[in-house]
Amino acid sequence: MRGNVIDLAVAVVIGAAFTNIVNSIVKGVINPLVGAFGTQDLEKYSSCLKAPCTTDPATGEATEGIRIMWGSVLSATLSFLITAAVVYFLMVLPMAKYLARRAAMQAAKEGVQETLEVTELEVLKEIRDTLVAQRGGSGSPA
Repeated sequence: MRGNVIDLAVAVVIGAAFTNIVNSIVKGVINPLVGAFGTQDLEKYSSCLKAPCTTDPATGEATEGIRIMWGSVLSATLSFLITAAVVYFLMVLPMAKYLARRAAMQAAKEGVQETLEVTELEVLKEIRDTLVAQRGGSGSPA
């Protein structure tokens, strides 16, 4: 039980550190690539649900209208997809291949063990049949 708790704690710490790396990649690489088509910050992409949408230049908050900030959703989605892809390809897929290989080795080992058991059983049957034949052939009572 303690081993599972320690594994979980390590996973949480690594996940938190990995989240910072992914967020840096999105802000440092993905956002500038998107910036080639528009603004450099995905967070600034928005739509106005109720016109007119105006913002206070000092605070950056909306003063009129209803603003839908779909850029922040897009940024979070990209962060999630990058994180999921890295976790899948660097952790889940190799572990699945390792476990499959280990299961195949275990199955092969069990197959050899089963063959040995069958062989021993056959040998014991042959010994029994030989003893029965010797007793029956010598005329002594069984």
